[in-house]
Amino acid sequence: MAEQQKVALVTGAGSGIGRAVALALVKAGYAVVLAGRRADALEETAKAGEAAGGRCLAVPTDIGRADSVKALFERTKQEFGRLDLLFNNAGKGTPPVPLEELTLEQWQSTVDANLTGAFLCTQEAFRIMKDQSPRGGRIVNNGSISAYAPRPFSAPYTATKHAITGLTKSTSLDGRAYDIACGQIDIGNAATDMTARMTDGVPQADGSMKPEPRMDVQHVADAVVHMASLPLEANVLFMTVMATKMPFVGRG
Repeated sequence: MAEQQKVALVTGAGSGIGRAVALALVKAGYAVVLAGRRADALEETAKAGEAAGGRCLAVPTDIGRADSVKALFERTKQEFGRLDLLFNNAGKGTPPVPLEELTLEQWQSTVDANLTGAFLCTQEAFRIMKDQSPRGGRIVNNGSISAYAPRPFSAPYTATKHAITGLTKSTSLDGRAYDIACGQIDIGNAATDMTARMTDGVPQADGSMKPEPRMDVQHVADAVVHMASLPLEANVLFMTVMATKMPFVGRG
């Protein structure tokens, strides 16, 4: 009997890290569900995946809304019958302004995208993974260097990324009973549109503005594929992948 194709779901798959990981998973043999807000961007990722010989399903989704997330996972189960990997990648930041100037709406929208969305997706993934045969699966959360050390003027983003670390640990613990493994990849300065400004200079803890080194986003994609490739008896709980010379060790 032919081996069943594994199925992955990637949030924030329309650009940047999400797109790179989705395409790397296609090349690794996965069928990939692509979730994100922008239908046109998801379709571009899907076309690239299909050109590489893969099977992709684009599902426009607002991961901060429970009904939208539920529909995403129902569509995944309907189309593929199972789920082997969830990459909780979607997220957003806020403008780099002093903490006291942030609005409640800016705080809440970041919490919804970065934390509530990851929780909702994890919850739905549990519901599929615990009942499927073969049972279980893997969840990989996109943390950040900001899960350990903040940048100036980044309170909402940093708070949510610290919280993702707690979600990763709880998911890893609660998933044991169902053969669900959970790990976190903490990424520093991957070269995407989101980090393009770093080449011109970004605020440092000492008040200065300095350019920061970046690394090819493919290194992140390769790392996620490695985490996903492990048997469920093994798990990378935390992995940091970063530009070697970025200011993290010694930040501040």
